[in-house]
Amino acid sequence: MIMIEIESRKSVDVIDITDQVERAVEESRAENGVVLVYSLHTTTGLAINEADEALINDILNLLQRIAPRGAGYQHDRGDGNAHAHLQAMLLGNSLLIPFEKRRLIMGMWQRILFFELDGPRKRRVSVKLLAD
Repeated sequence: MIMIEIESRKSVDVIDITDQVERAVEESRAENGVVLVYSLHTTTGLAINEADEALINDILNLLQRIAPRGAGYQHDRGDGNAHAHLQAMLLGNSLLIPFEKRRLIMGMWQRILFFELDGPRKRRVSVKLLAD
């Protein structure tokens, strides 16, 4: 298992981690299989999509509309970050991506995106290869 260390810079931040995951696959002994990418945090999410800035802004705006900050959530009485937990639930915390010949099988525009929803913070993402 490999751990990717991420340091977000803003309260809401989207970081492309495709290159780090690709490097983990390329440096492994596994020729073919799947890679599990898993966030260890409850206020972050993972998604595969285009890394286009306008699209990322659209995704973030959608998440904000569905689960806005300060909407009277019970959890806000404690940490004040219920919106981040709810948005993370919508994105999900793991991805399973196939690879062959030590190369990720992804479409031309597909990128692995890490969503920080309660930063800035230091975060960790686990990368586990499951070989054929």
